[in-house]
Amino acid sequence: MLSLCILGCSDTKTQKTPPFEKYYTTIDSLMQYSFDKGIYNGNILVTRNDSLVYQKFFGYTDGSGQTKLTKNSIFNIGSIGKEFNAVSIMMLVEKGDLQLDDKLSQFDLGLPDWSEKVTIKHLLNYVSGIPQIDYDHVENEKDILEDLQLLPNLMFEPGTNYNYNNNSIFLQKRIIESVTKKTYQEFVTENVISPLQMKNVVFDPALDYPNKVRCFDVHKINCEEVSTSKDRLWVSIDDLNKWITALHNNKLISKASLKLLLQNQYFKNKEGSLGSFHDSFALHLHGGQSWQFEAAFMSELDTDLNIILMSNNKNKSFEIIQSVHNIMNDKAFTLPKKSIYRQIRETCLANIDKGIKQYHALKESDYDIYSFDNPNELNSLGKDLLSEKKIEESIKIFLLAASEFPENANLYNSLGEAYYTNEQYDLALSNYEKSLELNPKNTKAEEMIKKINNLKER
Repeated sequence: MLSLCILGCSDTKTQKTPPFEKYYTTIDSLMQYSFDKGIYNGNILVTRNDSLVYQKFFGYTDGSGQTKLTKNSIFNIGSIGKEFNAVSIMMLVEKGDLQLDDKLSQFDLGLPDWSEKVTIKHLLNYVSGIPQIDYDHVENEKDILEDLQLLPNLMFEPGTNYNYNNNSIFLQKRIIESVTKKTYQEFVTENVISPLQMKNVVFDPALDYPNKVRCFDVHKINCEEVSTSKDRLWVSIDDLNKWITALHNNKLISKASLKLLLQNQYFKNKEGSLGSFHDSFALHLHGGQSWQFEAAFMSELDTDLNIILMSNNKNKSFEIIQSVHNIMNDKAFTLPKKSIYRQIRETCLANIDKGIKQYHALKESDYDIYSFDNPNELNSLGKDLLSEKKIEESIKIFLLAASEFPENANLYNSLGEAYYTNEQYDLALSNYEKSLELNPKNTKAEEMIKKINNLKER
């Protein structure tokens, strides 16, 4: 941990706001350090009570390093863009055009009988029982709808479990179009973008669209940015601040509707449509990732503090934003480290043994530079490999993680999941039991232990 006085001041061309000069100086040192160490490439904005605390632009618009980011650069904001469809739904509810208990079957989407059980409220809270989009077999939104029309059964009864999925987002947009007789983009433009005077915002821009940035990986290779779904939102950091400010000041929906979207209505420990909240709705956090884009914000609703980071080189936005928040509250903060997960990911995908060897070599040579002390790094890598259906490789990473952090319950939970996926039920059971031993409140481990024991009894 560092005290606020350790980092020094750096020169800047940006106008300082005198009441916040002490915060400006420390934030600037933190951000300059993060950029110089290759940890952060992107834009940052901090405001309080509509006054500018800090704003700067670090790095480049793509992996070539030729063009610098500017105030008008537009980024993909990932899951933060899903706030727009949820708020649009609540705008229609407040107008009386929709009710949260309306069923999917009412909207002429050609869905099977299960649509009579799924409500808008289920979709907003990710408890519908509808699975994730099958990205291995769909190429566009027509395929997504046809996949849903052929879905024979739900994963679970609506309201009984939680499953974050993009099918729920897709269906919310189709509901908005069914009710308004406008495209989703037309509705959002007319009811959100234009009224808020958001100037640098666009849906699904072409690669050569003005001010559009490209995302790139740790090797400075630009991403392909191919998507099966439409309506991906790209926005500048100033315009995202307009959205957040309007949302929190009830310019779009009522305070009651905002709270309903902030808190999951079925599972208190799960995210709602707008991310997560803390301290009785005093603190709102949300982040989004897409390809190598990463956007995040943290807002104090009672002090009108907004901290926004937008990056096109996904790395440590969430850690940096927490440090900035600590600075703004006169608390000690930590300096970010490079992600070991991102550094070895491509090697692990190509050859897991070489990837693990690279991990140990970097730990020996650059321990203070990379985040070897964070168990989430290896856990994220293992889950990444598991999602790529590289099950044996994911098991090796989870085993490495468990050996590095033997008291971390979550890692044994992940190892149990990988073994279960690989139909190695005895090993899955022992790891879920270990996870539950370390964390007796781990309900997921309890559920899986029961499930595996039932399988073994058959």
